Amino acid sequence: MTKLWGGRFQKSAEQWVDEFGASISFDQKLVLEDLEGSTAHVKMLSACGILSEEDAALILSGLQTLKGKAAAGDLEFSVANEDIHLNFGKIPDR
Repeated sequence: MTKLWGGRFQKSAEQWVDEFGASISFDQKLVLEDLEGSTAHVKMLSACGILSEEDAALILSGLQTLKGKAAAGDLEFSVANEDIHLNFGKIPDR
């Protein structure tokens, strides 16, 4: 997998480096709180006019879906995805 921050490196990091730098083991314990914070942030960005109402509604819908999956224990977490946000997966195109 290509890392978001890995543009300057010519080779992949060794597995132990990825495991050492990954925060997912801690992040997953706070998944619902992280989603609540993201929800508040989206609402603020919309209220300030930074996000359109349409975009905010789309993002909030996705966050609500993730909250439901997290509450049901249906989210899978992987060290390969490094942190909570990368573990949420690819955002589908509209």
